[in-house]
Amino acid sequence: MKKLTFLLACIVCVATADAQFKINQKAIDAASKAVKAVTVSDSEILAYTKEYIDWMDANNPVCTNDKYSKRLDKLVSGLTNYDGLTLNFKVYNVVDVNAFACADGSVRVLAGLMDIMTDEELLGVIGHEIGHVKNNDVKDAFKTSLLTSALKDGVSSQSGTVAQLTNSQFGALAESLSNAKFSQKQESAADDYGYEFLKGCGRNPWAMALSFEKLNALESGASASTMDKLLSSHPDTAKRAKKMADKATKDGFARPANTPYVEPVEATPAKSSNKKK
Repeated sequence: MKKLTFLLACIVCVATADAQFKINQKAIDAASKAVKAVTVSDSEILAYTKEYIDWMDANNPVCTNDKYSKRLDKLVSGLTNYDGLTLNFKVYNVVDVNAFACADGSVRVLAGLMDIMTDEELLGVIGHEIGHVKNNDVKDAFKTSLLTSALKDGVSSQSGTVAQLTNSQFGALAESLSNAKFSQKQESAADDYGYEFLKGCGRNPWAMALSFEKLNALESGASASTMDKLLSSHPDTAKRAKKMADKATKDGFARPANTPYVEPVEATPAKSSNKKK
C-alpha cells in the first residue's frame, strides 16, 4: 500500500510509523516568506479548493473498482446530496489512518482508516468530516492556508479569474493544510454532527464512541512526538469517546454487541515548551 504524498489532518490524525510527508523543498522555502495582503472571495476559495482536490487526486493513489472503493461506494450510496451539500467520495490507497474533507464537498477516506473501522464507525468519521464542511471549518482553514502559503507571493485572481497554482504552490498549500488545527469547539461540533448523521442514516450513533475508543487505543501506542502534535490540536480522545457514549445512552441506544468496553486512557498533556514567547 502506497504512502500519501500530502495529507490534510483532521479527526483522527494518527499515522502509521512508515507514513511520510514528501514536501518539495522549493515549496518549503516559499512557505517561509512574509505574508502579503491578498483578498480572496468565497467563490474563489471554492475554485481553488476544486483545483487543489483535483491535484490531490492526481498525485495520490485513488482506489478504483477494488474492495475499498466498492465498500465506500456502498456505504455512502444516496449521500451525494446531503443537508444542502453536494458531496463526492473517494479512497486513497495509503496506510495512514485518516480522512479529510474539502469545502467543495470532496470527502477523501484513507485505506488505513477503513482497515480498522467497521462500516458504522467509518460512517461516523465521514459524518464528522461532513460536519466540518457544513460548519465552514474547512473553508476557513483552507482560506487561511491559501493566504499564508500558496498565495502569499502575490498570486491572486485577476478580473474574476482564479489564477492557476503551480506544483510548488500546491506543495506549500499542502504543507500548511497538514499543520492546520481546528479548535476544540469546532471538533466537538463536528462530533455532534457525525452523531446526528449516523442517526439520520439509520445507524446506531454509538459508533461515534466506538471509533474514538479505537483511536484512543492507537494514540496510546503512538510515539511521543506524534502524541504531542495530536494532543496540541485536538480534544482528548478519551473524553470525546465518553461524551458520545453518554449521549447515545441518554438517547436510548444500546452499545452494540461484541464490542467489549476498553477503559479509555486519559491523555497526558503535552509538555510545555521552555522557549520564550
